[in-house]
Amino acid sequence: MNLDEFKESIEQLEICPTSLPLSLQGLWYEKKGKWDRAHDLLEDASDSDSAWVHAYLHRREGDFNNARYWYNRSGKPEPKISLDQEWENIASQLLMKVN
Repeated sequence: MNLDEFKESIEQLEICPTSLPLSLQGLWYEKKGKWDRAHDLLEDASDSDSAWVHAYLHRREGDFNNARYWYNRSGKPEPKISLDQEWENIASQLLMKVN
């Protein structure tokens, strides 16, 4: 699945494909406007990709201290780009891992 197909699935489907890793499911639900669902999926995940998305979720929410904690756990620096650019960047990188 490429980025355009991922975005298209968000527009066309009501439920995220469970075949996607949790990190991508989190991004999917956040873009769908279901922040709580995204956060619930990632809350107990321990891998670095999920931590990265978790950090993004808290940045989106405006909880910058919590976001900083999760960026640190993910091994990723705090971004200096817009939230939309960050979403695209994370989605693109994570999709490359599953293709």
